[in-house]
Amino acid sequence: MKLGLALSGGGIRGIAHAGVLKALEDNNIQVDVIGGTSAGSLVAVLYAMGYSPYYIYILFKRYAKQLVQINSGTIMSGISGFMMNRKISLKGLKSGDNLEKIYNEIGYKNGIRKIEQIKMPIVIPTVDIMNSKEYIITNIIPKDAQDVEQYITDITIGKAVRASSSFPAVFCPCEFKDHAFMDGGALDNVPVNEVKKQGADKVIAVKFDADQITKDSNIMDIVMKTIDIMGNKISEESLEMSDLVLNVKTDKVGLLDYAKLDSCYKYGYNCVVQNLPEIKKILETM
Repeated sequence: MKLGLALSGGGIRGIAHAGVLKALEDNNIQVDVIGGTSAGSLVAVLYAMGYSPYYIYILFKRYAKQLVQINSGTIMSGISGFMMNRKISLKGLKSGDNLEKIYNEIGYKNGIRKIEQIKMPIVIPTVDIMNSKEYIITNIIPKDAQDVEQYITDITIGKAVRASSSFPAVFCPCEFKDHAFMDGGALDNVPVNEVKKQGADKVIAVKFDADQITKDSNIMDIVMKTIDIMGNKISEESLEMSDLVLNVKTDKVGLLDYAKLDSCYKYGYNCVVQNLPEIKKILETM
């Protein structure tokens, strides 16, 4: 029997997924299949390549500033510029080259260049902005796949996470062959169904609770609230397919607020600890 984990997007809050994995590890709970969208893919890929949850946390702290060289003012300026010009462009505010380069280098250290070389079953959703279609980056194409062309295996580690993490108005779409990929959260923010297709008998979904908006909330608080509402709405059907949903509560963490990495890691760890009885009940039925 196999346990699967489906990790949602959520910007810098994604490091909470490493905290979730660390808590599971500390309680001798083995994850056999993993999937992640956007920020979730950043953690999922590292874990599937064999990096420990705590080392993933260390890697995030080491590279955070290189990956997040943009502030909220620039984001909002880009969004407002789009609203005023009302023109669609494939040029974003950040190329994503740093992200791709860093992940390729991390993969090389483990002797892994492409997704298909990873042994642990992994799925990473992304969306082609040109044809509005979801694609799944994976190392194993499901035997019962109805659309084989929907699955991509011959892609580098760096390009894979970049494809799933190209958040609109922050990153340029990720070009790969004839595709222009954008953030996978646009269509599949918590890939429960795809994790099940990889043979997981039970699937735990991990997502983030939206912070409450108050009179003291700033523009980025509102942006994050909007993202969470959209992501949760898109994922309703997927979440219903999971055996347990872990809602990680964070305290007003912005999309790229790397200063709160430590807090987010702890939020993820504590969420598992608080829900350990429910998790063990699932394991007892496997």
